Amino acid sequence: MRIDRKTSREIEEITCLYEIAKALGASLDLRASLHSTLDILATKLGMTRGTITILNPVVSELQIEVAHGLTAEARKRGRYKLGEGITGKVVESGQPMVVPKISEEPLFLNRTRSRGGLAKQDISFICVPIKAAQKTVGALSVDSLFQTDVSLDEDLRLLTIISSLIAQTVTKIQTMEKEKELLINENLELRHRLTDKYSISHIVGNSSRMKEVYEMISRVAGSNATVLIRGESGTGKELVAHALHYNSRRAHKPFIKVNCSALPETLIESELFGHEKGAFTGAIHQKRGRFELAEGGSIFLDEVGELSQNIQVKLLRVIQEHEFERLGGTQTIHCDVRIIAATSKDLEDALRRGTFREDIYYRLNVFPIHIPPLRERRTDILLLAEHFLERFCRENNKKIRRISTPAIDMLMQYHWPGNVRELQNCMERAVLVCDEEVIKSYHLPPTLQTPGSSRTHSHLSLAEAVDNTEREMIIEALKETRGNQSRAAQYLDTSLRILNYKIHKYGLDPKQFKVS
Repeated sequence: MRIDRKTSREIEEITCLYEIAKALGASLDLRASLHSTLDILATKLGMTRGTITILNPVVSELQIEVAHGLTAEARKRGRYKLGEGITGKVVESGQPMVVPKISEEPLFLNRTRSRGGLAKQDISFICVPIKAAQKTVGALSVDSLFQTDVSLDEDLRLLTIISSLIAQTVTKIQTMEKEKELLINENLELRHRLTDKYSISHIVGNSSRMKEVYEMISRVAGSNATVLIRGESGTGKELVAHALHYNSRRAHKPFIKVNCSALPETLIESELFGHEKGAFTGAIHQKRGRFELAEGGSIFLDEVGELSQNIQVKLLRVIQEHEFERLGGTQTIHCDVRIIAATSKDLEDALRRGTFREDIYYRLNVFPIHIPPLRERRTDILLLAEHFLERFCRENNKKIRRISTPAIDMLMQYHWPGNVRELQNCMERAVLVCDEEVIKSYHLPPTLQTPGSSRTHSHLSLAEAVDNTEREMIIEALKETRGNQSRAAQYLDTSLRILNYKIHKYGLDPKQFKVS
C-alpha cells in the first residue's frame, strides 16, 4: 500500500506528539522533561536548533532554560527583555511568529551567535508562546533548513500543540512544588508547635520537688543517655518523656510511643522489632517495628516493667549493641534510637522476686528521674487546677472566672490517689456541670465530698449543709466586692444588718478580702 507524503507527515506528527507527551509525563524533573521534548523534535522532525525560554517576572527578562543544538555559552547569551527581538515580542504579545527566512527579518537578533552570518543563511524560524493559566510564561522556538515544499503553517500548528503540552506540565510541576513547599512549611510549623508545647516551661508546677525534675530534664535532654522515668500512675511521666525528646538534638526526628502493658506478650515482639512475611500465621507481609520507625529519634517505652523476661533479653541487646532482627528474619538491623522508659512499678521489688532482669535494670537506670506524687507537692494543686480550668473553659466555650475558696479547700485537702490525671478529670467534670462564673464545692466530684476526704468526718445534717452553703456564698460575695459589706449585701440581695450578723456567725473577717 502506497502512503502519500501528507499521510506520512501526519503519522510522523502523531508519533512525535505521543513521544513528547510520554516524555513530559515520565518525570517530575522539569528541565529533564524539556530536554527530552527538544531531542524528540530533532529526531522525529529534523529540527536543527530549538530553545525553550522562560520568563523571569521579577526582572521582566527572558532566559533560555533548555536548548538543543546550542553550546552552554550560546545559551547564556540568550537573554531578552520583554518586547525585544522575536522571542521578546512573542512573550509580550502572547501571539506566535513565523519567519520564513531569518536573513530577511530585521527583528531576528541572533543573540546566541549560533548561526554564523545571517546573510547566507536560508533558515526558517518559528516561535510560539507557552501559556499557563492564561499567562504567557515563556516561548518555544525552533529553526530548520528552509525548504519551499514544507508548509510552515503545519509546523506552527504542531508547535502550538507541543507548547500547550509543555504548559500543562509546567503548571502541574509548579503546583506540586508549591504543595510540597506548603507541606514542608506545615511540617516545620507543627514541629515548632510540638517543641513549644512540650518545652520544660509548659510543665505546670513550681514546687521545690518539681524544680528538681526540671533541673534533671535540662541536664539530660541534650544527651543520648537512656532515661528511666519513675513515678506513680497519673503523675505525668509521658509529659516528661515528650519534654526530653523535643528539647533534644533529635527533636526533628520521630518520637514513637509504646505502652508495654497494653500489648499482649504474643504481639509485643512484633510491635517492637517487626516481623517478616510468613513469620507466623497471619503475617501476610513484612512489617517494620517501632524501633525501625523511630530511627534517628526517640522511643518511649511506657510501663517497661511489664515486659516479659524473653522480651527483656531482646531489648537488652538493642540497648547494648544497637541492633536486632525482625521476628522470623535473619538480617541484622542496626538502629540509632534513644530509649526513654517509664514505669510505675517497684522495679527493685521485681528484681528481688526475679520478674525483672538485673542486667536490663542497670541498662535502663542510667539516668533516673523521679516524678513526685501530687500529695507530695500540694503547692502545685491550685496551679494545676487553674491551668485545667482555663484549658477546659476554652475547649467547651465556657466563661468560668475562678474557683471558690471552699472548693479550693476541698482540692487542697484531698489526697489525690490518681495524681495529676485525677485532678484533670475532676476539673473537666466541674467545668461541664458548672453554669455559673465560679466553680463551687458542689461542682466537684462526689469522691472529694465523701467521709474519706478531710472535709467532713460524719454525715452532714440539713442545717449543717445549709450553713456550709450560706458561708460559701458570703465568702464569694466578699471576694467579688473586695470586702465591701454594703455592696456584698446588694450582691446577695439581702440587708446589711442580716449580712453583718451572718459574717459574725461564721467568724469571717471582711478586711482579708480587701485589695491594698
